Amino acid sequence: MNNIFYRAHAVQRMFERGVSAGKVRRALEARDVLEDYSDEMPQPGCLILGFMGKRPFHVVASENLTGEVIVVTVYLPDANNWGRDFRSRR
Repeated sequence: MNNIFYRAHAVQRMFERGVSAGKVRRALEARDVLEDYSDEMPQPGCLILGFMGKRPFHVVASENLTGEVIVVTVYLPDANNWGRDFRSRR
């Protein structure tokens, strides 16, 4: 996965939440897809689960026809809205 682009919003959120580009890359490479947003975005997109140690984070990303991945946002899932494994919404 060579071409990963980060929207400004994603970079800001990563900085605020202490999520490195390396961690995001590893999550994208592992491709643990929680939700498919292909029908909701102009380009196929999805919600991916990643971890920083034991701390989970979510990545919303899309992929264009040339295989470039665009990271839309990165956030820390709220335990009140997600199950214990942070894979399914409550």
